[in-house]
Amino acid sequence: MRQGAMMADKALHGADENRYRSLLRFLPIAIILAGLGFGYAMGWHRFLSLTHLVESRADLGAYIGANYALSLVGLFVAYALATAFSFPAASVLTIVAGLFFGWAVAGVVVAFAATLGATALFLAARSAFGDVLHRKLGERVARLADGFEKDAFGYLLVLRLAPIFPFWVINIAPALFNVPVRTYVAATFIGILPGTFAYAYLGTGLDSVLAAAGESGREISIGDLVTPEITIAFALLAVVAAIPTAIKAFRNRKVA
Repeated sequence: MRQGAMMADKALHGADENRYRSLLRFLPIAIILAGLGFGYAMGWHRFLSLTHLVESRADLGAYIGANYALSLVGLFVAYALATAFSFPAASVLTIVAGLFFGWAVAGVVVAFAATLGATALFLAARSAFGDVLHRKLGERVARLADGFEKDAFGYLLVLRLAPIFPFWVINIAPALFNVPVRTYVAATFIGILPGTFAYAYLGTGLDSVLAAAGESGREISIGDLVTPEITIAFALLAVVAAIPTAIKAFRNRKVA
């Protein structure tokens, strides 16, 4: 009788512990969603707009000139947090960083900060959904997942280079597959380098674009900075990066 009660208590305790662990794995993604909602509720997204940052460039420039090292740390932290919480400000922050810090310094800081923020979001998504969604994938999607996992670095590199999907989507999507963290970090860092330095370089020419926009009496947008040539260059980079993966897939299919 006593043994049966002890076994029942043990089973109940185990069930509670499993439920606690199940809820705990959703904590990181819950924090990210709560932070994103809080940021929008506070109106912080308006302060990360290109128009607002450009309008504040005199004050920002003066502060950065007097506190250069601290400003670099602030840029790193702000960019990493914006990426982790999926604020739609990556391109804007990179361009403005290029304006104030120069394309080389801004590109280096942004590349490391973006990789850190993206990895945090990836780990949060994988903790919450990865195993569950991976088990429930259909057969057709499962084959795609297998192909992705066999050459995760190549697939991720192409996705990072090609400006097709939003940055936050590519941060989360690999969480559905068994992608090692080291592979994710390496492909993310290398893949975002061309775009990061390109956008930072765009910031160095922001003043001339502002002058042109002012003469026409309209607000500046990222579209004023991104030329068709840059878009084509990104697409070509993605094609070049996809060649080894395509050849490998073709050889594997031929052997099979």
